[in-house]
Amino acid sequence: MGFDWDEELRKIKERKLQEITSKKEDEKELSTEKEITVTDGNFESIITNANSLVVIDFWATWCGPCMYMVPIFEKLARKYAGKAVFGRMNVDENPIVPGRLGIYGIPTFVFFKNGKEIHRMVGATSEANLEEMIKKYL
Repeated sequence: MGFDWDEELRKIKERKLQEITSKKEDEKELSTEKEITVTDGNFESIITNANSLVVIDFWATWCGPCMYMVPIFEKLARKYAGKAVFGRMNVDENPIVPGRLGIYGIPTFVFFKNGKEIHRMVGATSEANLEEMIKKYL
Protein backbone atom coordinates (compact mmCIF):
# COMPACT_ATOMS: atom_id res chain seq x y z
CA MET A 1 0.00 0.00 0.00
CA GLY A 2 1.51 3.34 -1.11
CA PHE A 3 1.42 6.83 0.23
CA ASP A 4 -1.77 8.74 -0.65
CA TRP A 5 -0.50 12.00 -2.19
CA ASP A 6 -4.00 13.24 -2.99
CA GLU A 7 -5.05 12.96 0.66
CA GLU A 8 -1.85 14.64 1.86
CA LEU A 9 -2.31 17.53 -0.61
CA ARG A 10 -5.94 17.92 0.45
CA LYS A 11 -4.83 18.23 4.10
CA ILE A 12 -2.18 20.80 3.20
CA LYS A 13 -4.69 22.85 1.19
CA GLU A 14 -7.16 22.71 4.07
CA ARG A 15 -4.51 23.84 6.58
CA LYS A 16 -3.39 26.72 4.33
CA LEU A 17 -6.98 27.82 3.76
CA GLN A 18 -7.52 27.92 7.53
CA GLU A 19 -4.35 30.02 7.99
CA ILE A 20 -5.45 32.49 5.30
CA THR A 21 -8.97 32.71 6.71
CA SER A 22 -7.60 33.22 10.21
CA LYS A 23 -5.33 36.08 9.05
CA LYS A 24 -8.23 37.78 7.27
CA GLU A 25 -10.37 37.48 10.41
CA ASP A 26 -7.56 39.01 12.49
CA GLU A 27 -7.23 41.90 10.02
CA LYS A 28 -11.02 42.41 9.98
CA GLU A 29 -11.10 42.36 13.78
CA LEU A 30 -8.37 45.01 13.89
CA SER A 31 -10.54 47.37 11.86
CA THR A 32 -13.57 47.14 14.16
CA GLU A 33 -14.50 49.84 16.61
CA LYS A 34 -14.45 47.64 19.69
CA GLU A 35 -11.69 46.30 21.82
CA ILE A 36 -10.45 42.90 20.77
CA THR A 37 -9.55 39.78 22.69
CA VAL A 38 -5.83 39.15 22.55
CA THR A 39 -4.50 35.62 23.03
CA ASP A 40 -1.14 33.90 22.97
CA GLY A 41 -2.15 32.74 19.49
CA ASN A 42 -3.07 36.08 17.90
CA PHE A 43 -0.79 38.48 19.82
CA GLU A 44 1.99 38.74 17.21
CA SER A 45 -0.51 39.19 14.40
CA ILE A 46 -2.29 41.99 16.25
CA ILE A 47 0.78 44.01 17.16
CA THR A 48 2.41 43.61 13.73
CA ASN A 49 -0.64 43.96 11.45
CA ALA A 50 -2.02 47.11 13.01
CA ASN A 51 -0.97 50.26 11.17
CA SER A 52 -1.51 52.33 14.28
CA LEU A 53 -0.95 52.44 18.01
CA VAL A 54 -1.90 49.21 19.81
CA VAL A 55 -2.78 49.31 23.51
CA ILE A 56 -3.11 45.99 25.29
CA ASP A 57 -4.59 45.63 28.77
CA PHE A 58 -3.14 42.60 30.59
CA TRP A 59 -5.70 41.60 33.22
CA ALA A 60 -7.41 38.77 35.17
CA THR A 61 -10.97 38.22 36.38
CA TRP A 62 -9.93 37.99 40.05
CA CYS A 63 -8.07 41.33 39.96
CA GLY A 64 -10.05 44.18 41.55
CA PRO A 65 -7.98 47.01 40.02
CA CYS A 66 -8.35 45.29 36.61
CA MET A 67 -12.14 45.33 36.96
CA TYR A 68 -11.99 49.01 37.96
CA MET A 69 -10.17 49.77 34.69
CA VAL A 70 -12.60 47.93 32.38
CA PRO A 71 -15.11 50.78 31.86
CA ILE A 72 -12.28 53.31 31.47
CA PHE A 73 -10.49 51.15 28.90
CA GLU A 74 -13.76 50.49 27.00
CA LYS A 75 -14.61 54.21 26.95
CA LEU A 76 -11.19 55.14 25.55
CA ALA A 77 -11.37 52.28 23.03
CA ARG A 78 -14.62 53.77 21.69
CA LYS A 79 -13.27 57.32 21.77
CA TYR A 80 -10.10 56.46 19.83
CA ALA A 81 -11.61 53.84 17.51
CA GLY A 82 -9.98 54.06 14.11
CA LYS A 83 -6.94 55.83 15.56
CA ALA A 84 -5.65 53.05 17.82
CA VAL A 85 -6.29 49.36 18.38
CA PHE A 86 -7.36 48.33 21.90
CA GLY A 87 -7.07 44.76 23.09
CA ARG A 88 -7.38 42.87 26.35
CA MET A 89 -5.40 39.76 27.28
CA ASN A 90 -6.46 37.55 30.19
CA VAL A 91 -3.15 36.51 31.78
CA ASP A 92 -4.66 33.39 33.39
CA GLU A 93 -5.86 32.03 30.05
CA ASN A 94 -2.79 33.21 28.11
CA PRO A 95 0.41 32.86 30.17
CA ILE A 96 2.99 32.70 27.36
CA VAL A 97 3.02 36.30 26.10
CA PRO A 98 2.79 37.92 29.56
CA GLY A 99 5.67 35.69 30.71
CA ARG A 100 7.76 36.61 27.69
CA LEU A 101 7.07 40.33 28.22
CA GLY A 102 7.76 40.18 31.95
CA ILE A 103 4.24 41.14 33.03
CA TYR A 104 4.37 40.59 36.79
CA GLY A 105 1.71 43.02 38.01
CA ILE A 106 -1.78 43.60 36.67
CA PRO A 107 -3.38 45.55 35.28
CA THR A 108 -0.55 46.41 32.93
CA PHE A 109 -1.13 48.51 29.82
CA VAL A 110 1.46 47.99 27.11
CA PHE A 111 1.65 50.32 24.10
CA PHE A 112 3.00 49.03 20.77
CA LYS A 113 3.84 50.64 17.44
CA ASN A 114 5.11 48.70 14.44
CA GLY A 115 5.27 45.54 16.54
CA LYS A 116 7.56 47.07 19.17
CA GLU A 117 6.79 48.00 22.77
CA ILE A 118 7.02 51.77 23.23
CA HIS A 119 5.53 52.31 26.69
CA ARG A 120 4.20 50.43 29.70
CA MET A 121 1.93 51.45 32.59
CA VAL A 122 1.53 49.14 35.60
CA GLY A 123 -1.43 49.38 37.96
CA ALA A 124 -4.82 51.05 37.93
CA THR A 125 -4.73 54.66 36.84
CA SER A 126 -7.12 57.50 36.11
CA GLU A 127 -8.91 57.88 32.79
CA ALA A 128 -7.08 61.18 32.25
CA ASN A 129 -3.67 59.58 32.82
CA LEU A 130 -4.33 56.66 30.45
CA GLU A 131 -5.78 59.01 27.82
CA GLU A 132 -2.74 61.29 28.11
CA MET A 133 -0.46 58.36 27.23
CA ILE A 134 -2.70 57.36 24.31
CA LYS A 135 -2.59 60.90 22.91
CA LYS A 136 1.17 61.06 23.40
CA TYR A 137 1.76 58.03 21.17
CA LEU A 138 -0.90 58.58 18.49
